[in-house]
Amino acid sequence: QVQLVESGGGLVQAGGSLRLSCTASGSIFSIGAMVWYRQAPGKQRSVVATSISDGNTDYTDSVKGRFTISRDNANKTVYLQMNSLEPEDTAVYYCSAEIKRDRSGWFRNYWGQGTQVTVSS
Repeated sequence: QVQLVESGGGLVQAGGSLRLSCTASGSIFSIGAMVWYRQAPGKQRSVVATSISDGNTDYTDSVKGRFTISRDNANKTVYLQMNSLEPEDTAVYYCSAEIKRDRSGWFRNYWGQGTQVTVSS
């Protein structure tokens, strides 16, 4: 079984910081892209940041300069460092990863359960 578990969410005041973590576990041969999504109340899920590989990243415009995605391949973990948080960042944050379970297999997408981030004014 493959599992992704997010952690690090919580309640923070505007201007504060949080660091989200997402760790993959189970039968894993390799991990491709790792992505952070978020879904705010009344809105559809959207991409926040993508890590194709270490050093190869992409961000949605609204978080550029404030959020940083990074990964620790040895520990099968992706992070999202969130600084200068704004109330508009309030959402459930999900991680997703393309995971290949064995050498002969293929990549498929897995999702975590999400972690709530609430930014108060």
